[in-house]
Amino acid sequence: MSAVKRVYRFEEGNCDMGTLLGGKGANLAEMTRLGLPIPPGFTLTTEVCRAFHQAGGQLTDDIFAEICAALKVLETSKQTFFGDEDNPLLVSVRSGSVSSMPGMMDTILNLGLNDFTIQGLAKQTGNEGFAYDCYRRFIQMFGEIVLGIPALHFDKHLEQLKEQKGRENDQEVTAEEWKQLVLRYHWLVEEQSGKAFPQDVYVQLRMAVCAVLRSWNNTRAKVYRKLYQIPDEQGTAVNVQAMVFGNKGDNCGTGVLFTRNPSSGAKELYGEYLINAQGEDVVAGVRTPRSLSELGEEMPEVYAELSRVAGQLEQHYRDMQDVEFTVENGKLFLLQTRSGKRTAQAAVNIAVALVEEGLITKQEAVSRIEAGHLDQLLHRSIEGPEGLRVIAAGLPASPGAATGAVVLDADTAEEWAKAGTRTILVSSETSPEDIHGILAAEGVLTSRGGMTSHAAVVARGMGKPCICGCDGLAIDREQGTITLGEHTLRQGDVISLDGTSGQVYLGSVSLSDPVVSPGLLKLLQYADEFRELSIYTNADTPADAAKAREWGAEGIGLCRTEHMFFSDTRLPIVQAMILAETKEERIHQLGKILPMQQSDFEEMFRVMHGLPVTIRLLDPPLHEFLPNLEQIVEQYRAAVAEGSDKEEVQRLKRLMAKVRSLQESNPMLGLRGCRLGLMFPEIYDMQIEAIFRAAATVVRERLEVRPEIMIPLVGHPDELKAMRALVDEVASQVLSEEMKHFKYRVGTMIEVPRAAIVADAIAEHADFFSFGTNDLTQMTFGYSRDDAEGKFLNGYLEKRVLQDNPFQVLDEEGVGVLIQWAVDKGKARKFFLKTGLCGEHGGDMRSISFCQQIGLDYVSCSPYRIPYARISAAKAALIWPRRKQAFASLPEESPSL
Repeated sequence: MSAVKRVYRFEEGNCDMGTLLGGKGANLAEMTRLGLPIPPGFTLTTEVCRAFHQAGGQLTDDIFAEICAALKVLETSKQTFFGDEDNPLLVSVRSGSVSSMPGMMDTILNLGLNDFTIQGLAKQTGNEGFAYDCYRRFIQMFGEIVLGIPALHFDKHLEQLKEQKGRENDQEVTAEEWKQLVLRYHWLVEEQSGKAFPQDVYVQLRMAVCAVLRSWNNTRAKVYRKLYQIPDEQGTAVNVQAMVFGNKGDNCGTGVLFTRNPSSGAKELYGEYLINAQGEDVVAGVRTPRSLSELGEEMPEVYAELSRVAGQLEQHYRDMQDVEFTVENGKLFLLQTRSGKRTAQAAVNIAVALVEEGLITKQEAVSRIEAGHLDQLLHRSIEGPEGLRVIAAGLPASPGAATGAVVLDADTAEEWAKAGTRTILVSSETSPEDIHGILAAEGVLTSRGGMTSHAAVVARGMGKPCICGCDGLAIDREQGTITLGEHTLRQGDVISLDGTSGQVYLGSVSLSDPVVSPGLLKLLQYADEFRELSIYTNADTPADAAKAREWGAEGIGLCRTEHMFFSDTRLPIVQAMILAETKEERIHQLGKILPMQQSDFEEMFRVMHGLPVTIRLLDPPLHEFLPNLEQIVEQYRAAVAEGSDKEEVQRLKRLMAKVRSLQESNPMLGLRGCRLGLMFPEIYDMQIEAIFRAAATVVRERLEVRPEIMIPLVGHPDELKAMRALVDEVASQVLSEEMKHFKYRVGTMIEVPRAAIVADAIAEHADFFSFGTNDLTQMTFGYSRDDAEGKFLNGYLEKRVLQDNPFQVLDEEGVGVLIQWAVDKGKARKFFLKTGLCGEHGGDMRSISFCQQIGLDYVSCSPYRIPYARISAAKAALIWPRRKQAFASLPEESPSL
């Protein structure tokens, strides 16, 4: 036997051993240590899982010997014996990963039953019907999970039996009828697998352990790990535990309990249970369960003990718990506790409540908000639902609202989503195999299941609206239709869900943006006490800036001026400017644009009173503003064919020639950014003049203005030197004597790798560096983002060539090194150089953590990502604290005019 311990009895572990025993095993050990009613058992460590997969899916004899030794101890504690025909010990074999992965891996119950021990179970309980019900469940579970026989084969036999015997539900099936089904199942297993169902209970155990270990790498588990960034090498533990039965009769039951409401965070017992059922029945959605509050009337003593235990567990773990329990002959047993999955709103409310109750600190509250919580928190809702037509209703299992086309299976949901169609996944119930469809859909609607069914738990975790147990829903898969109340709909017809109320609407609805809750405001206040990064916003319009201020933006880190030109009234003037044949004509058209730009800047300065406003001068290739060349060619040919006016024909001919002259082989690397300013300085001249005119106007209103002018796409210090000279020259012309001390900054967006390499030289002419990580990632990898994401990037992620999409999570090893170089070189030359990040990575938690570690001053993100960024920055500061750099108090490099 190996000297390394690989099997731990529950008495030997504790909650600090989660990495080794998995979350479930560590908590079972902890609850055993606390003296709670836990069926005895033992745990195979995560090291066993890693060894199993490294050995090609083989469980070695020495490990199985340790399992058998632990089983002997279990027999002694239970005074029942594995494989004994008179007094059999039955066990469950459950997965238990380090990170919670509900429903993603496999469980086998009632293991240890065979044609002989079934007689002993019947004698033990005096209930032959119960015994054979357990046996048929075990054969089906074993057949599906261990032998790979599709569930539909078993289900078909069960439905046929119930139909033949006139049984409405499982509870009405007699012992003799279960015996008949067991015989059919034996025949089915042999037909499908080529071998008889194993009668040796030790063979059953070994095969079951192997199957649970294999489930670590099943498809749904891989999808879940990828979705929640759970490392593949983490592995799962396996828990072997003595069975307790909730399906012995009407004084038995099984259920799931949350110590607080997982949707709202309210401090109340929340959950569901089923009388005379096994544990899988509740979460599988096979029967619609009853509210836990009814248990207080039906089994008051059990409910009272459950309430006491729930409070003890929450106090002990200092967090809301998700508890699975079974009642056997009126006695309560706990099968599992874990930190409960919750909606983002509940996560915030629970964190704040636990602080106010003195159970956790503010730092812990901030740290507990998971990466996806604030993505989900800002749920949309239905605007004015009063006049809408409700066609069905169910249980409000996950909040939020969604509109989409009906799809009846997960594969279709994924396929249609890839084609750009928003969908609602409609099913009788979902299973773990449907996770890719739930991920792809806008929302989920099921006819069966309750608030703790698979669909509810997974949808809540993803922030998707979900309605379960919709009684008015009938599904006909063969016809591809569903019936909701009086309405029959086909796949592709549009419905809407309100997961907060549980109501289903016919057709599409208007959805409104969410508002900040008091709980979130308080949590954000906590976060602001600890974070060191400032949080700016990317805003291109005054409306964007106003929304960003509502969310707590401390400035504008990126205003993309090109986005101000695409309205119907402005675009023709911009096109006329680009098509101008002479500089004089171009300046004339720019004169029309100037007041528009000035008006925009004035309003943005007013909205951001006293806060920095970083304005990037025009960046994209000019041809992006022009009509499509193919359309112009068609118009020209039509005009010639129809004998149109000569002036119109000549105009189209000139337009065609001009567009062709502006076309580039690789426009993203062509005439754009500062190159445009150097070749056509009058364009940048107009924008700079608009900025300073706007600043002067707003300053006269006694408001503080802090403009920061960003020169894009600089790769050589002389480019920035020339553009800075232009800014200073225009400023001196526009600003009056009364504003000679007005301060402004001039800087650049570092988005060309060369700029990072020569950052010390560029810093000579810069007051700030802003890292445009979208383009910097494209240029560093040599990927065109649109082409990469559309053609090969998903394949790279699936093949693990890349661990993350570099356009979503900052590539620290490549792009990150360039940013670090630029920061170090720039601040070595100019210690008060302001540095920040304004690409989409500014709203990503891991990327924000990187910015904290390397000493950036701020990150900038879209307005709706600001709460997320505030929390992320606080979490990063708690892990990697550094001296707070208040750059606003440092010397200005801008001239005093």
